[in-house]
Amino acid sequence: MNRGIIVMLLGIIGGALSHEGWLTYKQSGVSGSDLDAQLAWIKSDLQLTPEQYARIKAIHQESSPHLHALASRVARMRDEFNAFERQRTTTGEIDFLEFAQFIQERRRIDGECLQSTRQLVDASAGVMTPRQRERYLSLLSAAHRPAGSAN
Repeated sequence: MNRGIIVMLLGIIGGALSHEGWLTYKQSGVSGSDLDAQLAWIKSDLQLTPEQYARIKAIHQESSPHLHALASRVARMRDEFNAFERQRTTTGEIDFLEFAQFIQERRRIDGECLQSTRQLVDASAGVMTPRQRERYLSLLSAAHRPAGSAN
């Protein structure tokens, strides 16, 4: 029984660390020229008109405060996870009730991150022509496809 719990916890911990690593890697300041640099690919690959680009940039700027707040919450959760891990490695004990509450909160925040991302993608796609939208969504789909999976 204990071995099963340890394996389950290690799986959860591994997943959480992978997710945190991805978010940390993707997290960056979004303002002014930084945003222009981040959106340069979309402007050129999708051949956006200046009006389309301006609207998509505005959508990203409007969502930026909320996304930064979510990133801060994710960082706080990462710190809490590290505290759990320190406790586990130093004392060999974990408060399973507290850890379960942590996992529940983590899932809630992950859901908010997913919803916010979907809203940003949908709003950006709504500015595009059908052809641009198809290309945009296919590029995003390819970027989020698990490694080693086929088309």
